[in-house]
Amino acid sequence: MMEGVGKLLGISIGDKVLITTDNWFVAPDGSECRAVFGTVHGVFDSETTLGIKTNDRSTNWYVKIGRMIVAGCQIHYVIKSDDAHNGDARAWSSSAEYGIKTFDRPCITYFAD
Repeated sequence: MMEGVGKLLGISIGDKVLITTDNWFVAPDGSECRAVFGTVHGVFDSETTLGIKTNDRSTNWYVKIGRMIVAGCQIHYVIKSDDAHNGDARAWSSSAEYGIKTFDRPCITYFAD
């Protein structure tokens, strides 16, 4: 798996990447995150990762990034990058009543290294 996608993206074991996930997860500090940044340690199957072979209705591959393992079915985007922003970021919301509003929001990236 890593050979195909990794080669296409120019990603190798030891590279740093930002992975956005399809769902929120809770980081060790209790914050809710939607992305993880860290060093890629490998792509593994379910038997290596979980100790069991999963069925066809479950994901069967996982990415180890820093101190975290992300299920393949949760990966939305992968971006190769040497660093990631860990401060506030611009966000927006919209409504028919108030139009578009921009605001600063806290970082939603978990730094896994």
